[in-house]
Amino acid sequence: MAPSRGPAAVPRTLHLTLERHKGPVHVVRYAKGTAKYILTGGQDRSVRLWNPDLGTEIKSYTAHGYEVLSISVSHDNSKFASSGGDRSVFLWDVITGTTIRRIPGHMGKIFTVEFNQDASVLASGSYDSTVRMWDLRSQNRQAIQVLEEARDAVQSIHVGPTSIITGSVDGFVRTYDLRMGELRSDYIGHPDGQTYLATTLDAHVRLMDASTGKMLNDFVGHTNAAYRCRACFSHGEASGKVWAWDLLDAAALQPNPPPKVHEKVITWIEHHPVEAGELVTASADGTVKVWRHPTGG
Repeated sequence: MAPSRGPAAVPRTLHLTLERHKGPVHVVRYAKGTAKYILTGGQDRSVRLWNPDLGTEIKSYTAHGYEVLSISVSHDNSKFASSGGDRSVFLWDVITGTTIRRIPGHMGKIFTVEFNQDASVLASGSYDSTVRMWDLRSQNRQAIQVLEEARDAVQSIHVGPTSIITGSVDGFVRTYDLRMGELRSDYIGHPDGQTYLATTLDAHVRLMDASTGKMLNDFVGHTNAAYRCRACFSHGEASGKVWAWDLLDAAALQPNPPPKVHEKVITWIEHHPVEAGELVTASADGTVKVWRHPTGG
């Protein structure tokens, strides 16, 4: 086994700021593959497509009647799904900017949408406490499966090749094994296949073993008591600061505490899928920021 070189440094040099949204930005997602583009969604009911290298807005998608809370990009970048306060899932053609389908069915706002690997199935999680699975190849507008075990709003979903992992406000992470038809519920108080991170309103980020439900580590230091707060591997976020922890010993990395980089809470953080030296943050202050290492260009 190769010796550990220690945790990689967090990109903390501001490359550029994207400021076209009016109001809080709830979500920012990279395109698939080399990820030359990002999509953002916000309180202003719009989804916007950007070039994060140049900082230019390429297109705006405006069909939502309420805030946009979630975006998922298909494997080939030809389409994306979005959801929010409309209680419907919107499926978009990236190039034309038009909606391909609008999928009703939930009884409350939809906090999260996620494609499967080949974008043939879409999962959506809602305030109505359900997860609904939609077959995008079929003209049937009914959900092909409804997961109703949650007792409160479903805030996050990960769709894997053979499993679905959901996080709910009732404090449970539920793992559905699609091959075995089994469910495991873990009370907690972005998966890599073996582990996932759970962020909770008690200001903890917990590293969990996906196969056993055992807590492997507990990361503290930030503050959060009122917002859906996303974490990605190596980085956690809260109240205007980007936090980073060592996965092995749960120690906060330097600088500790980190500097405040947004005026309000950071609602979303995401790594570039292939470039280790880049990440993006979205905030309730209405901005999206692209961060790189100083040598990243």
